[in-house]
Parts: sequence; structure tokens; C-alpha cells
Amino acid sequence: MSTVNADKAEPPLVVSIDIGTSSVRASVFDRTGRSVEGMEARRAHEIQATSEGAAEADPDVLLHAVFECLDRLMEKTGPLQSGIGGVAACTFVNNILGIDGDHRAVTPLTTYADTRAEREVGGLRSDFDETAAHDRTGCRFHPSYLPARFRWLGRAQPDLFARVRRWVSIGEYLELRLFGETGVTYSVASWTGLLNRFHLVWDSQLLAGLPVKENQLSPLTDVKRPRRGLRQKFAARWPALARVPWFPAVGDGAAANVGSGCISSRQVALTMGTTSALRVVLCDPPEHLPAGLWCYRVDGKRSLLGGALSEGGSVFAWMKDTLNLGAHPDLERALAAMEPDSHGLTVLPFLAGERAPGWAGHARAVLQGLSLATTPLEILRAGMEAVAYRLFLVFELLQPLIAGRSRVVASGGALLRSPVWLQIVTDVLGRPVAVCEVPEATSRGAALLALEALGAIRDLEEVPHFILPGCQPDAQRHARYQKGIQRQQELYAKLVIKEDQ
Repeated sequence: MSTVNADKAEPPLVVSIDIGTSSVRASVFDRTGRSVEGMEARRAHEIQATSEGAAEADPDVLLHAVFECLDRLMEKTGPLQSGIGGVAACTFVNNILGIDGDHRAVTPLTTYADTRAEREVGGLRSDFDETAAHDRTGCRFHPSYLPARFRWLGRAQPDLFARVRRWVSIGEYLELRLFGETGVTYSVASWTGLLNRFHLVWDSQLLAGLPVKENQLSPLTDVKRPRRGLRQKFAARWPALARVPWFPAVGDGAAANVGSGCISSRQVALTMGTTSALRVVLCDPPEHLPAGLWCYRVDGKRSLLGGALSEGGSVFAWMKDTLNLGAHPDLERALAAMEPDSHGLTVLPFLAGERAPGWAGHARAVLQGLSLATTPLEILRAGMEAVAYRLFLVFELLQPLIAGRSRVVASGGALLRSPVWLQIVTDVLGRPVAVCEVPEATSRGAALLALEALGAIRDLEEVPHFILPGCQPDAQRHARYQKGIQRQQELYAKLVIKEDQ
């Protein structure tokens, strides 16, 4: 079992803070990475999206949600507080906000889904060798990464941009509020597009062509280097956490891999929450990267190779709401009764632009093949299949870079709450897909990295990872989906690649 009763939890315990795109969570894990039953607090929040492409949040509202979660969690822990050995954190990444000299936010928090910097990508490609920059930083030029977003902010909002003394992520902003100082982990920094992934320093070649200086970015650090000694008002608020080590935030993708047991090239993590991704942890990453993939960091010794989609559970939620399917009496059963790719529809599911594998930030969602006979259920099923097709393309790029035949392990609420979608993805990949039964793999992954740093576990391999057999693929459905992938690629070539040219 991935959970444990409070009276059987093995110390040291770790409080894990997870700042996600739809909610903030705080929970407790024991020494073996089991979540302690009843020890969780959650607060929902929203990223505000606009038709102009903005995707923003109020950073102070997010911090307030974190503090409220910790308040509630500490009320629940009671006698367990004496066993708390540290605090871990993970956050959604590719987020940024500007602060002034008094550490106050002067800009909103913008997220990876913000597409307003798309026009800056062409300029970056003119000014830099994108292939060389991709190999150095692990990131393509794209509006979700900071090189394009810094250029756009500097040009579109020059007065606001000039007020910024320093640029930080939400994890750094939290640490700054709690301790008065902050750093940024190699993990979070690797998602910016500005970290040299080989030397673990800010990339001077890119910074030379951007309107920011290195001293406006936080010092780099590793997840194993904690801070101690909360500022007085927070020490009084949470006495049990006042002197324990607080580990700096890692990226949610890296934490999800660790939390789902995908900690070597023997396992490929397939995660689907609001967005989706395929990732593998490597100690010896490739020097040169395929154009469709990125390479981030888990920590100072581990890299994370893969590709992420902006689409996932967000597509399902948008379609369900827009098509008024929320009140359907048994949506799963109705979707399961439909034959694969039987609707005659082709979908490009780019509601927030495209990331991997084509990196077309300007791309928008398309629904082709509608007729008077098309039903809302068919549109929803077509959208689910379309996301699976994009995952297949990433998987095809990933396979040649992984030694042997790795096991695919699924995690994430959007996928695990829908057996139909899990089977669709399995059939599209044509590979067995195991299931991680851990409900909050990102929170668990952050906790496990903290436990490793504390020395409570010698190696991530020694803890149980709660992986179940999952789904088997059907060869006939796989063949049928290959035709759907071909149609989607043909539509992509006509509408996305042609526009790019």
C-alpha cells in the first residue's frame, strides 16, 4: 500500500508542498515514501487565461494558499510533529514573476501556457544558433521558455519591466518570503531555457542577447542543500517546522518521475494531469538532442529527458464543459462503448499552443470532419485520442535514446481516473502500460528527494514504488489508431507547418 496509518508511519517524516496548476497541496510522507493517511490539506486556485494568450496568476494568492494548507496540515499532525525531519517542495515550472528591491511582486506570475511571446521566437532564431542552444540548455526557442518571454516583456511592457529588480519562480518567491533569501535549484532552472545543462551555470551566451543580467536571476543550488531557521512570524506560526531543514523546490516533472518510481532508463514515466509528458531519468544524457525533445535536470547528478505537451486533462475538461457533458449519467461507460477512431474526426488539441514535439507555439486547436450526425461524445472521444497521438510521437523520439525495452509507467489524475483514456493511450503506444498507484506522485517525489538528502534512504531504488500491471495493448486497435495518427499529421502539416513557413 502507498499509504500508511499515522501510528505506523516510520520517521523521519517529510512535509511535502506541491504547487500545481490547479491546486496547492501539503501532505506528509514517512521514511519509505508512503503518504500518511489523513495528513493532507488542499486549496484550489485558477490560472487566468485570456484570448490574447496570457496565462497568469497572482503570486501572493498562491503563497496565501500554501500558508493556509500548512496551517491546516499542522493542526492535523498533532503528536506526529515531533517526527517531522524536513520540508520538501515541488512546483509547476516555466513560471516567472518580477520582484522589486523589497521582494514584493511587481508583475503577475506568468506560466508555461502563456503564448504572447510567440513572435519573439523568430528573432531568437535569427540571433542565435538554435541547435547549439538546444544542445547546451536542453530547450528549444519557444514562448513557454524565458528567452522569448523576457524579450516580449521588455518590449511589450517596458515600464513594468524596468521596475523589476529580480526575476524568480513561485518556489523561489515562497523561499524568499519564509527565509529572506532564496536560490533556484538546477531542476527548476533547467526548465527556463537559460541553464547550461552540462556545466550547471546560467548560459552566458543567451543572456548576452537578452534584456536581463545574471545578477537579476537567483543563485543556483541543488535540492540537497536546505535552509534552516524560518523568519520569526513563520516560526511562531509553525513551531514544529521552525528548525527543520527546508529543501528548495524542484520541478513537478522531475518530482513526478521520482514519485512514480521512474528513476532510471528502465522506466519511462507517462504523466497526465492538466498537461501530459513522457520522461526518463538518465545519469548520462545525450550530448545532442532530437529537435522534438528537451533535457532538464532532476538534481546535480540526474538528468530528465523527454517531451511535454501543453494538452492533457485540460483538453478533457474544456471539452466536457464546452459540450455540456458534465451532467452525463455515465460518461466513462459511454466513451468505452465507442469504437476506436470511429467518429470521422481529426483533432489538433492545441488549446494552449504546441510544445513537444513540433514546438509550434502559435498553433491552435482544430476540429476537422464535423457533420450533422456528429455527437458531443464523439468530439470528446476524438479529443482524448488526439492527445494520445501526440504522446505517441514523443514516445517514438524517445525510444532510440533509451537502452533496452523500458517499462512505461502511468501516473496523474487525468489518466488514472479514466480507465477508457488509459486504454486508449496503451493501444496507441502499442506497449503495455503499468500504473503507479500513488495518488500524488509529484508530492511523493519531492519527499523522496528530501529523504535521500537527509540520509534517511541511501538510494531511491531501495524504497517501494507501488507499480501495478495496468493495461495491455490490442494489436487491432493499435493498427486503427496508426491511421488516425497519419490523418492528424497530414492536418498538422497543412495548418501548422505551412503557417510556420
